[in-house]
Amino acid sequence: MLRNSGWVFKFVISVVAGSVLSIAMSTTSVNAATDSLPVLGDSGAAVIQLQQALISRGFTLKGGADGIFSNTTRNTLKSFQRVVGFKATGSVDERTAKFLGLIAPKQLDPNALPTAGTKSEEVWSLQQALANNGVPVKGGADGVFGLATKIAIAKFQSGKSLPITQMLDIPTASALGLIPETAVEKTAVAKSVSQPVVSAAAAVATPAVATTEGMLTINTLPTRGQRSDAVRLVQEKLIANSIEVKGGVDAIFGVATSIAIATFQASRGLKVTSAVDLPTAIALGVLPDMATLGIPQISVFPSQGRCSFTDTWLQVRPGGRQHEGVDIMGVKGLALYAVVDGTITKMYGADSVLSGNALRLTTSDGTYFFYAHLDSFAPGIAIGSVVKAGQIVGYMGATGHAGSPHLHFEVHPKGGAAVSPYPVVKAVDACDVTDVLPQP
Repeated sequence: MLRNSGWVFKFVISVVAGSVLSIAMSTTSVNAATDSLPVLGDSGAAVIQLQQALISRGFTLKGGADGIFSNTTRNTLKSFQRVVGFKATGSVDERTAKFLGLIAPKQLDPNALPTAGTKSEEVWSLQQALANNGVPVKGGADGVFGLATKIAIAKFQSGKSLPITQMLDIPTASALGLIPETAVEKTAVAKSVSQPVVSAAAAVATPAVATTEGMLTINTLPTRGQRSDAVRLVQEKLIANSIEVKGGVDAIFGVATSIAIATFQASRGLKVTSAVDLPTAIALGVLPDMATLGIPQISVFPSQGRCSFTDTWLQVRPGGRQHEGVDIMGVKGLALYAVVDGTITKMYGADSVLSGNALRLTTSDGTYFFYAHLDSFAPGIAIGSVVKAGQIVGYMGATGHAGSPHLHFEVHPKGGAAVSPYPVVKAVDACDVTDVLPQP
């Protein structure tokens, strides 16, 4: 897409010890940008950027972002390419670089900002800018303004204290560095003229003074084996909460940090996972609460254990579909629970090609939870049934396009588009609870 787009702006990034010190603007051709991508054997800032991009997308890199393009980095890059459906070459071609956000975005026309549903180079620039600001789009920068991009914009807006519109408006584009500050000033003046009762200062948010210091995002929560500023922040917060981290603040997520996290979790009555999961991050103060994040909370885990699940949000499925749920894997017949108080508003039969036996559980504000691939429904469950949190609504199965027994679970806030259910269910993970819950 960029190969024929002419001239773009490129960020020149100077990095010392993995920290970005300065960003300056210069112009260059796309060919020059791709020629500067790191290759096996390289070392330096470009390699660190590659390694950090891989780590931020959930891929484990032994040794962390050390700035050396070794076989270890090459193998991790291959794993990434396989997962996103690219040819696993282990080299940074243009397509991989776009997905990882290694080619800098160009400035946009403030009068023609991309909108939801469009597919263009401008959308790619938006996605790249989000990644540069620590909010990568799930699935990578693909140039398509879909649900994943809207969710990423909302997270960025929340972190910058901007109105959460899920759109690329003028204040958001300015905060992302996609348009010059003069465009914001002109918009403020225009609004003050058309709406004289509102001051120019109030018409436009001022992202330049907004701060997210001390906060991470769901996509940047550190994991075991990682070495990063995110790990350093978690260690600092643990110590601030009177939890010893043996070895001190070294920015390395090793055994000492895992033990400290477990100690903190036990002291707060949290599930002891030794990992920086959503409840732990919120309790530590490195992540806003779920309400601020716009994520519904559930009081009961949707399945009886033993079970397992991983984050497969927006992974590609046969036919080009994207996975809009979380798959909780188990055995046929496990009890499935209402995650909140609500009403059964829709049901599907076993002849439904994709979902098989399925139902919607809806709350008073329109938020609904979608359960699919059920083996059967619980007795008495029908459209209009009012259920209590923890009540059995059905049993795990493999009806529809399932393959093996599991529950496909989706979350739709206020009846809208699906959001990642992984943090929702992770917050109440009970895959180790094998006894059936007492029934209300």
